[in-house]
Amino acid sequence: MRIRLVLALLPVVGAFQLPFKIPFFSQSVQQPLVQPANSRPKIAIIGAGAGGASAAFWIAKAKERFGGIDEVEVDVYDKNSYIGGRTVVYPYDDSTNFSAVELGASIFVKANKNIWRAVDEFNLTRRDFRDENGMGIWDGEKLLFTTSGGWWSWWDSAKALLRYGFHSPRRTQQFVDSMIDKFLTLYAPDAPKWDNITHLSSSLNWTDLVSQSTSEYLQSQGVSNKFISELVEASTRVNYGQNADKIHALEGACSLAPTGASSVEGGNFQVFEQFLKRSQANVYLNTSVNSITPTTANQWVLDSDRGSETYTAIILAAPYHSTKIRVPTDISSRIPPQPYVHLHVTLLSTTQPSVPAQSFSLPSSTKIPAMLLTTFEGARNGGKEPEFNSLSYHGLISEGEWVVKIFSKKRISNKWLSKMFDNQVGWVLRKEWDAYPVLPPTSSFPDVKLAPNFYYVNSFEPFISTMETQTLASRNVVDMLLKDSFDSGICGPAGTPLNDTEKEDYVFGWDC
Repeated sequence: MRIRLVLALLPVVGAFQLPFKIPFFSQSVQQPLVQPANSRPKIAIIGAGAGGASAAFWIAKAKERFGGIDEVEVDVYDKNSYIGGRTVVYPYDDSTNFSAVELGASIFVKANKNIWRAVDEFNLTRRDFRDENGMGIWDGEKLLFTTSGGWWSWWDSAKALLRYGFHSPRRTQQFVDSMIDKFLTLYAPDAPKWDNITHLSSSLNWTDLVSQSTSEYLQSQGVSNKFISELVEASTRVNYGQNADKIHALEGACSLAPTGASSVEGGNFQVFEQFLKRSQANVYLNTSVNSITPTTANQWVLDSDRGSETYTAIILAAPYHSTKIRVPTDISSRIPPQPYVHLHVTLLSTTQPSVPAQSFSLPSSTKIPAMLLTTFEGARNGGKEPEFNSLSYHGLISEGEWVVKIFSKKRISNKWLSKMFDNQVGWVLRKEWDAYPVLPPTSSFPDVKLAPNFYYVNSFEPFISTMETQTLASRNVVDMLLKDSFDSGICGPAGTPLNDTEKEDYVFGWDC
């Protein structure tokens, strides 16, 4: 192992090569590209992450079913140089000898039917995310709870029952199961469609969940404060960087539903690459969109680093305020500011098979689990706040060398890393970004349709923020757009019967 502290902020650009040709235009291209008035209808999608890539795919699926939109052309823009919103890196920047490590969103579950289906359809390989090397909860000063299995095993742990009793885990499980049951209706043949997230929330009976914090809601269901402040909060902090008394209960439930967690071998970004490849859309990376303005013919002129082009419809599949795109005031005023959790990710390699107990000022006989989650409860009571949200080992990268991922609110210093891993640190990479929306209890959401033929996928983000729900939000937007502009829908013309509705594994959007 290269035992030296290599503290590098490596660029994400170039972390992987795209397996298919994408139209590429440098930012120096400024020639106007004005669409002739009689040309084929065109749709612009802004953002090549989960929402934008899947939107292009849903349009392509609809074109397969309904000849009336065969001529529609799709352009996808992204200011970044890569697809998928977040990406992978390789230890020591060496993709030949080391496997990819996810920087951001790492897991999905079987209830995430679009991504699960895509992995199968695209012949990608799922990697089981279960960890048998233990999980613990750290409050900044004490190790409160540990299991010999990973995070996924605590639910069935006798040790958890001894500490938290029977009723709190059972009631929390019922809460999560109920949420999943309702969530699965979004894939049914009669899946709800929505033009307003508030109405969708009401139709799913989730108004109470989004209007209360996770702590408030679970307390009202008879769940103990100890269980909430330890196991539940550990889940909300690792998944969303937010405490259980600050994040709304619907997102809290999502953070507690990791059963059967998986990721894609080589990186989840491959799902979204395949969405775009199979959509046959034109993809313009490294291309910022500067402004979008309406025309008198109910179309939209999009000005980007490529120049200007006219579109029949716009799908915005990126957080509006972070794009800095200029739009008419009557559109921007309909999108309230959305704060994000600024997350620091620290990846490193070490020859330490686990963090030494002495690093936490614990007796040397203490076994530190491979996954350490944290709670804010100690700090609420006047104690020390944990320096990280989570610290987890992600397997061997070579003989006797492990890779570790740390999520934290602040930058992790060289001194802290040296102390924590007894100076046995090799490769280090730091990345910081606005990782998740801040999700306090709420009763209002941005509009899905911002103007005629202008749609906002990320209106769903304050409701539920996951890779999967971006694909659901984009499916709903594409269905709405097709009905508005082409008298169709994602499953074909209005009134067309659905196919294969008796299939046990039917997924609306794929099987209709």
